Amino acid sequence: MILCASPLAQYQSHKEEILEAIERVLEGGNYILGPEVEKFEKSFAAYCGADYAVGVSSGTDALILALRALDIGPGDEVITVSHTALATVAAIIASGATPVLVDIDPSCYTMDPECFQRAITSRTKAVIPVHLYGQPSDMDAITKIAREHGLFVIEDCAQAAGAIYKGMRVGSIGDAGCFSFYPTKNLGAIGDGGMVVSKNAGLAQRIRRLRQYGWDEKRTTDEPGLNSRLDEIQAAILNVKLKSLDEDNARRRGIAQLYNEGLAGLPIALPNEHPDTTHVYHLYVIACKERDQLQKRLADSGVLAGVHYPVPGHRHGGYVGKATVSPKGLPITEELGATIVSLPIYPELSRCNVNEIISLTRGHTR
Repeated sequence: MILCASPLAQYQSHKEEILEAIERVLEGGNYILGPEVEKFEKSFAAYCGADYAVGVSSGTDALILALRALDIGPGDEVITVSHTALATVAAIIASGATPVLVDIDPSCYTMDPECFQRAITSRTKAVIPVHLYGQPSDMDAITKIAREHGLFVIEDCAQAAGAIYKGMRVGSIGDAGCFSFYPTKNLGAIGDGGMVVSKNAGLAQRIRRLRQYGWDEKRTTDEPGLNSRLDEIQAAILNVKLKSLDEDNARRRGIAQLYNEGLAGLPIALPNEHPDTTHVYHLYVIACKERDQLQKRLADSGVLAGVHYPVPGHRHGGYVGKATVSPKGLPITEELGATIVSLPIYPELSRCNVNEIISLTRGHTR
């Protein structure tokens, strides 16, 4: 069986060091917000080119806390895309604000800056561009529009740890960058985890308080907060894996290149990359008119391809009526859900397996 992603293979490739790190935490007796979290926050901030990093319990909480720390809530609008993991939209709703969902670029599947600009109203307070599948959004255009309208920029970097936009790591470009360390991510824990990075000292300090009830160093509060802490074991594991993130991302890019070469000339749309960016291929997503048949053919041969995402955020039953959709609709988003499929990709995927997937795909689509 060839899985779409394999956290187990990632664990096995770092097994000895991960077990040593876990034992160090267990024997040290400090399990919450201790030295491993502090080390990881400093290392990850430096890696991203940010000044500050605050570890939290998930990527969703990272978005919620960033929104709250920027005083975004009831009565405010936050513009993002509907073609994203549902967490992006869920976080806006959890903050009390209203998600305004816009369409995507048909080539790279990230936010269309023109659609973003058309959606701005007097109630808009922020924009959340999603660096989807490991692909940086068009940040020059998005940040320019945001600054012209006095809007905050919160980068959703959940799928793009290590991606680069014009020489800058994602997360370091906007007012805040929010990361997920869910096990399948490019930098994945063995459990949940998240991080907010920023160059703004005041914003980072407020998030640091909000992640733990609103406490300051003396455990006094000026406002209520959450319980959203990155634990020591997950931080210790992430400290191990951060050291090989660039190498692992390079392997992902190498696998993507093999797919690009092996699938060239077929009636399918291969991934595109924005100019001057480094796509880190959290997912390798193609578009195919006979997607369901291709996915079944692969599954019948033991290859589990995924679909990210078959149902856009505004179509989920629990979210209907809780988000505003651009008046011109989301035609590209609506069309994409019926054609895309994610082929297996992770650093430990063998070339033999990649060749098998290419052969099966070519046999179906030729």
